[in-house]
Amino acid sequence: MIREGTGTRINLEVCVESVAGARAAIAGGADRLELCSALALGGLTPSQGLVAAVMPVASVAGIPVRAMVRPRAGDFAYDADMLAMAQTEAAALLAQGVEGLVFGAARGGALDCEALRTWAAGLARPFAPPGLTLHRAVDLLDDPVSAVDQAIALGFDRILTSGGATTAFEGAATIGAMARQAGGRIRIVAGAGVRPDGVVALIAATGVRDVHASASTADRADDPAALRLAFGARPRVTSSDVVAELRAAIDDISNLGQM
Repeated sequence: MIREGTGTRINLEVCVESVAGARAAIAGGADRLELCSALALGGLTPSQGLVAAVMPVASVAGIPVRAMVRPRAGDFAYDADMLAMAQTEAAALLAQGVEGLVFGAARGGALDCEALRTWAAGLARPFAPPGLTLHRAVDLLDDPVSAVDQAIALGFDRILTSGGATTAFEGAATIGAMARQAGGRIRIVAGAGVRPDGVVALIAATGVRDVHASASTADRADDPAALRLAFGARPRVTSSDVVAELRAAIDDISNLGQM
């Protein structure tokens, strides 16, 4: 059974990049996991080893997992080779049992509908089609609201967005416009910089029924030697306490039947 909320419940999706992060998100009350690697880069395709380790944890808890398909960092303008890699990655993730995929392609300030259509066409499998989230590639568009109808036509059931801004709260007006354009035909998921002290105001400003957060903290300082050698900063760690705070704030709204 999937625990993901229905009815008046507002869903909380937590992005994670480790088994510990998945356990923390589930313990805190997440409804859904977005599984990635390299969250510091906005999320890349997780390794098969990571997926294999996380899926049993999520399955026992009844939590659906959507996995990022993003073969490289940077923008979302993919050439034929990158698109083929994204199709291969998607097939491998589905074979490992993820409920859905998170993908996006854009160039020149607009969705790359041809690339998205080609990618989605390669996802056939002998049972239920996967859920598809159009990710924050939409935040690079000249007009994110225009992406709503395009995403629906392409078969996506969710759009993850900050409304084209650095944080979801800064982009609340655009997110709200996207939610109104969606009219219940696709779920708009507000994400980027979502924290417990601002999530109620974000939901009130946008009317969304889904929010997305990393719910992370820094567990210790970065290693100066690793930074000096360009190995990167230490990843932040998913906090079950932060997830629980988000869940409690969201449930207060759901229980009141607001929005």
